Amino acid sequence: MKSQDIRAKFLSFFEDKKHSIVPSAPMVLKDDPTLMFVNAGMAPFKEYFLGNAQPKNNRITDSQKCLRVSGKHNDLEEVGYDTYHHTLFEMLGNWSFGDYFKKEAIAWAWELLVDVYGIDKDILYVTVFEGSDDDDNLGMDTEAYDFWKQYISEDRILKGNKKDNFWEMGDQGPCGPCSEIHVDIRSAEEKAKISGKDLVNMDHPQVVEIWNLVFMQYNRKANGSLEALPDKHIDTGMGFERLCMVLQGVQSNYDTDVFTPIIREIEAVTNKTYNKDEEVDVAIRVISDHVRAVAFSIADGQLPSNTGAGYVIRRILRRAVRYGFTFLEKKEPFIYRLVTVLSEKMGDAFPELKAQKQLIENVIKEEEQSFLRTLDQGLVLLNRIVETTKGDTVSGEKAFELYDTYGFPIDLTALILSEKGLKLDEKGFNEELQKQKNRSRAASEMSTDDWTILSNDSEEEFVGYDSLEANVKLTRYRKVVSKKDGEMYQLVFNLTPFYPEGGGQVGDKGYLEDAHGDVVYILDTKKESNVIIHFAKNLPKHINENFKAVVDEKQRNRTESNHTATHLLHQALREILGTHVEQKGSAVNSKYLRFDFSHFSKLTTEELQDVENFVNARIEGKLPLVEKRNVPKEEAIADGAMSLFGEKYGDTVRAIRFGQSIELCGGTHVKNTGDIWHFKIVSEGAVAAGIRRIEAITNDAVKDFYSENNRTFFEMKDLLNNAKEPVKALQNLQDENNNLKKQIEGLLKDKAKNIKGELRSELAEINGIQFLAKKLDLDAGGLKDVAFDLGSQFDNLFLLFATEQNGKALLSCYISKELVASKGLNAGKVVRELGKHIQGGGGGQPFFATAGGKNPDGITKALDGAKAYIV
Repeated sequence: MKSQDIRAKFLSFFEDKKHSIVPSAPMVLKDDPTLMFVNAGMAPFKEYFLGNAQPKNNRITDSQKCLRVSGKHNDLEEVGYDTYHHTLFEMLGNWSFGDYFKKEAIAWAWELLVDVYGIDKDILYVTVFEGSDDDDNLGMDTEAYDFWKQYISEDRILKGNKKDNFWEMGDQGPCGPCSEIHVDIRSAEEKAKISGKDLVNMDHPQVVEIWNLVFMQYNRKANGSLEALPDKHIDTGMGFERLCMVLQGVQSNYDTDVFTPIIREIEAVTNKTYNKDEEVDVAIRVISDHVRAVAFSIADGQLPSNTGAGYVIRRILRRAVRYGFTFLEKKEPFIYRLVTVLSEKMGDAFPELKAQKQLIENVIKEEEQSFLRTLDQGLVLLNRIVETTKGDTVSGEKAFELYDTYGFPIDLTALILSEKGLKLDEKGFNEELQKQKNRSRAASEMSTDDWTILSNDSEEEFVGYDSLEANVKLTRYRKVVSKKDGEMYQLVFNLTPFYPEGGGQVGDKGYLEDAHGDVVYILDTKKESNVIIHFAKNLPKHINENFKAVVDEKQRNRTESNHTATHLLHQALREILGTHVEQKGSAVNSKYLRFDFSHFSKLTTEELQDVENFVNARIEGKLPLVEKRNVPKEEAIADGAMSLFGEKYGDTVRAIRFGQSIELCGGTHVKNTGDIWHFKIVSEGAVAAGIRRIEAITNDAVKDFYSENNRTFFEMKDLLNNAKEPVKALQNLQDENNNLKKQIEGLLKDKAKNIKGELRSELAEINGIQFLAKKLDLDAGGLKDVAFDLGSQFDNLFLLFATEQNGKALLSCYISKELVASKGLNAGKVVRELGKHIQGGGGGQPFFATAGGKNPDGITKALDGAKAYIV
């Protein structure tokens, strides 16, 4: 059975059971501070489990893209070394929100696996929660056990511990016991040697879990205790890749048709063969897995970067590159070439792959090129470390610096050192790595209290589109303590005018005022699992009274100007550059706007001016805001509204129109484009391959911009003696300066010629080597010219020159190549050691190297130390 058919059969089965099929949510989470990525099928539905929202249908089914590479669920290091862990995987799931429970979930799971898919029941095992004797004091899940007895013999129902059979969302939140379904696909001979029940949850590659049925019936509180949920839920997740392995009769996920087309393409582009050499096999598995994770992340709007989720994606891609570099001997980009076969294989189920194919290829290729350059640089730095290492062991501290500062992989460091007959201080490296992790963990440590409920009014209404003030009532609050922000309070109201951060727009600030005149400032507003949360340093004194909630009007108005300008900018770019332009990210606050978009080249001055003119024409046109709220998504798109890949939209949406610009958007906007006043681009540049970024300002910021430019102009004009034509005067100064530079260069050359003649007579022969160490009144270029000129005239030459420029010291060392070969001398090593006298360092090639330092007083000692290398 092909993988496409396996997925379709799962969804249609639960559709027949009255479940609504929903598309996979974007993998990158934007409104959940507890998670970077969707790491389980339930993550997109947290708001339903928490009771913060109600789904249209209490029964849902889907195939959700998941990524497990950070935090509690992290499978990255296992990937490639076994046959069933992945970074990205599909999780087939069925969900019940307060509807059916254990009886139906178990019955339907059995029906699907055995009756529909035709899996032999004699290769299946199930687990149930055995209970715990800790503070939870939970008994065995006898209810699930009794249901399972109706379908499978009791010797195949195994009791599992809390670690394996009690599922928790996190330290707090909904949780409950679970039943796992495991499959034993070993040969009959292997089964005769040891029973499958003894291998369940023992990381055996052919005895694996394929489906987990979670029975959500408790809530974990901040103090660790459990309370019963008012409604009981079902949350199931089946590993699609593992199911394909079982149904296709193979022994590895990588032997299914999910991966084999990618593996064949890797074989073709690397001239390596899968299933012949274990190291090559691991590398091919790593690459075939990682390209999926990276491609889907980019399609969902997450580009590789140096921070946050982007750093995780970059790390995954670099892991793939270094496996190709080390074990497949690929020294040039090739992973981007796998995107075509990936989109052909999975593009029907996930159309974002086809739609974003060119962008994905461009980004991956540029990242590959960049990291391969990093590897080349790292090899040079590693060679320097090797040269200066005394003994046979490279310190863990130096290896960690290479890893942390330059991104050079530690396993590649260890491999190269072993080839050179050296060892790596792995203990020292791990200690440095742990110190870094501890610093990072300490910086992000946070404790969160349970919500204190003041009102049963769980409906929270946002009124900020229509008003910046509202009379509100506090419905719940909790205290949060973090090292970064200290003690903060999170407040939730029955209604709020504060816009929560989202869609690139910053959250509102403002204040609360009670009837007694007491004020609490709202420092930020965010949305978490469909709840608008207001951040304050203090808890209001009179928590049970009503408050007047007031948004900072000036900040909101400036932010709205910038947000509306992003819509007009998007329209302008598509009109002027072409409809290939798509928004790839934005940031909107009261000071400026940032807009990322897909485009293949730098914008010309003329194009930037055209874009500015286009936007300002719409501002001058005073286009009114036409807003449609809660319209069906399909209807809004049919009207021409643009939707963005990577955004999670509900069944109903909000459409924003200014003239011909129509977009789906939840942010706040000006009532009329005339309110923006003016739009000015301040920068344009590349973010990644095929991604450009424009930063711009509007309204008051533009006024400040022109005011500052005007002040600078008159200051410059004053410096030019109030020239009537300041541009022409400045050009004349530049021409005069260039002429003077040429004259100085000529004088320095003449000076260097005279010095060369003097230096020939100062050379001293020591042990057959022509030696000279001297301070010269030349710049760095002059020192090099003199050294190479003498080198062309004399053999066996050892020169160390020094100079002082602008309060800093410079050393230049030249050693004839025949001396480098015959005596083992190395100019790079010389300047690194003698550079200590000038409190600096440097390097270069064995025959020529330089070092700079901040202590010119050390020049004499450096020159005096040169002779020691040849005596």
